Amino acid sequence: MSGTTAIGPQTLAQKIVARAAGRDSVSPGEIVICRVDLAMIHDSGGPRRVKPILERLGVPVWDPERVVVVSDHYVPAVDADSAAILKLTRDWVKDQAIRKFYDQQGICHVVLPERGNLTPGLFVVGGDSHSPTGGAFGCFMFGVGATDMAGVLATGETWLKMPETILIRWDGRLSDGVSAKDMMLHACTRLGMDGGDYQVVQYDGDGVRALSMTERMTLSNMAAELGAMTGLIAPDTVTADYISAAGGEAADIDRWQADPDADYRAVHEFDAASLAPQVAAPHSPENAGDVASVADGKAIDQCYIGACTGAKLEDLHMAARVLKGRQIAANTRLMIAPASTRITAAAAADGTLATLTEAGAILLPSGCGACAGYGAGVLAAGERCMASTARNFQGRMGARSAMVFLGSPYTVAATAIAGQIADPRPFLAEGKA
Repeated sequence: MSGTTAIGPQTLAQKIVARAAGRDSVSPGEIVICRVDLAMIHDSGGPRRVKPILERLGVPVWDPERVVVVSDHYVPAVDADSAAILKLTRDWVKDQAIRKFYDQQGICHVVLPERGNLTPGLFVVGGDSHSPTGGAFGCFMFGVGATDMAGVLATGETWLKMPETILIRWDGRLSDGVSAKDMMLHACTRLGMDGGDYQVVQYDGDGVRALSMTERMTLSNMAAELGAMTGLIAPDTVTADYISAAGGEAADIDRWQADPDADYRAVHEFDAASLAPQVAAPHSPENAGDVASVADGKAIDQCYIGACTGAKLEDLHMAARVLKGRQIAANTRLMIAPASTRITAAAAADGTLATLTEAGAILLPSGCGACAGYGAGVLAAGERCMASTARNFQGRMGARSAMVFLGSPYTVAATAIAGQIADPRPFLAEGKA
């Protein structure tokens, strides 16, 4: 006998973690030390938090070429404190010789893949709770706090207790006016915000494979709302084409697939074809239902199309389809914050921004902004808002008494026109007539 142990069927997550741990395989529940391929931090939880820790340790960043820094929370600076945080970030990046610094270029979860930094099979650690977005590219990417991130930056390694994988399969294709955001709000309602139980969530099925990369990013992003560690989607030609266009290399796509007989903790089946637009009522993404069941006829003060999960170019296109040739309601304001400066430029070039602003939308800078309660667009006491963001927790977007509803860009745009929660499908049908 050779003395070697046969490798059993492996999930995609197990394959990526095993490579990072320098092993042939890894089993759920095992604790392993993994080499980090890439670490991403932003201005809010990054340099201002990790700099003092690294200074006390007396060590620099382990590999400046494997660190990405994005300023997206305090941009543009609205007061002296914000300006100081941004200056500290810029000075630290220069001191550590970090070249991949995207200063005021957009939201980290969008800018990171937009610039070709993510490829299948990478083990990536992010300093933000929505870091699972990277899973759309076949990366094992998850978020950590500042203390753990400081350890990553000092050593290039982190420990991990190998999670199990929960498979969420979407079959059928979405109907017009329904998007990945609706898929995730429905999943949050069905499974709850602890449905992922800090495990890996993997998305599969015809409904997922039919989605664009930016729509897949929404699924992986909101794995965080299911309580998952990360949200994986196996790479395919759609993945490879996006990465190539972004200047990256999508090698070994066939390698980064789950084995056909891999073992899953649970399998959940959903039908994309029968899904209606969803709206989540305050103050949780799991408070969602069909738009007709949530619509209450009450006025909406503000509509917000922004955030990493709701202001990509495709999201702006969705809103423009609804808004074209129409005007927002007289007592409702519509704020739009594109997720990156490149998206703003593309939307300007293809006429999308003109459609949005002609309808009465107010254009805001790219960044996390009102989604995280920063800068322009926060809510006053008692105001009601429909947003394309991932979260509607109490007080997150401003006053604690504000009421935030969540919907797709289609639904946000329809609500802006109606001045109350509205189904986007009649507007789209009317536009086709």
